[in-house]
Amino acid sequence: MAEKRDYYEVLGVDRNATEDEIKKAYRRLAKQYHPDLNPGDKEAEAKFKEANEAYEVLSDSEKRAKYDRFGHAGVDPNYGAGQGGSGFGGFGGFDFDLGDIFSSFFGGFGTGQRRANPNAPQRGSDIHTTLTISFEEAAKGCKKTVNVDRIEVCDTCSGSRAAPGTHSQTCSECGGSGQVRIQQRTPFGMITTMRTCSKCGGSGVFIPTPCNTCKGTGRIRRNVSIEVDVPAGIDDGQAISSRGNGNKGLNGGPAGDLIINIHVRPHPFFERDGYNVWCEITVTFVQAALGDELKVPTLDGKVKFKLPAGTQPGSVLKLKGKGIPHLNGRGVGDQLLRINVEVPRNLTKRQKEILLQFNEEMGNKPLGEPEDDKKGFFGKKKK
Repeated sequence: MAEKRDYYEVLGVDRNATEDEIKKAYRRLAKQYHPDLNPGDKEAEAKFKEANEAYEVLSDSEKRAKYDRFGHAGVDPNYGAGQGGSGFGGFGGFDFDLGDIFSSFFGGFGTGQRRANPNAPQRGSDIHTTLTISFEEAAKGCKKTVNVDRIEVCDTCSGSRAAPGTHSQTCSECGGSGQVRIQQRTPFGMITTMRTCSKCGGSGVFIPTPCNTCKGTGRIRRNVSIEVDVPAGIDDGQAISSRGNGNKGLNGGPAGDLIINIHVRPHPFFERDGYNVWCEITVTFVQAALGDELKVPTLDGKVKFKLPAGTQPGSVLKLKGKGIPHLNGRGVGDQLLRINVEVPRNLTKRQKEILLQFNEEMGNKPLGEPEDDKKGFFGKKKK
């Protein structure tokens, strides 16, 4: 397998390049190697894919930071997989509860106030990730697979935290409440506070033989692949939610959600403006003057378009309904064509003579003669 090239080298930018410089470099390469502009060219197709991969990483600040630190290993989809038996990773089995902290100071001052059941069902936390898609995929919608690290119920102990064949026991220290009552003598008299039980960690149960797979936490971290539906019309910077695909809950509680932040790669010749799409079309002087039937690119492929005679440089023409579908709604935007007129260069002697004759027949002054202020450029403009 060929060694991957450095992503900065692929885009031809410095390692300190700004987001705007990275975007411009990608657009230049995408336009140069786009499959629509290089049909059947396998080398161009490979370079286009390579540029897409590099842009996906370097345009995302989080992925770029990982790449700068760890190289390709830091952004590989399988990086960090296979850690299922290592417990919570950064969690270490500790559950810090602000309620415990406050109750230790303000435990009711002898009122006997108790915290909520520590074994009650708790909703799992949400997971956030980033997904980069193409301009066309954002416009038309698509199905994508994302890889995320997710906390799940331990397969070995089914979340009980006890090794197979063993059982948990009610904590003898706190009687299953998860808290112990502490009385202290102060100058103001006896004060009673409630503190988290140190023996069971506030769970109310004691595990004589913890599960070896999850180290007694009842949950494991696993890398999973999840298929998500990206709706048509989504824009760069928006997010979608996949219900129930976040971290699994505690004690039978519901799972959190998977929040996917969408990043859209820029297109080499389309630009989005709300639900409209801009595209620049270059035509010849003759086409602009006489009109012509063109084939112009759209999100639905190339379509025939009649260029009106006398079209001026900078004119904006509309292809109705060829834009982007409204997100989760009805209606489609338009495609707007900005017309550029190409001025011919390196004319032959014969071509110059024809243009001079055309200039004369149009009633314009011969080239090289001074303008009459009343009949010249400013006069014509005023008229």
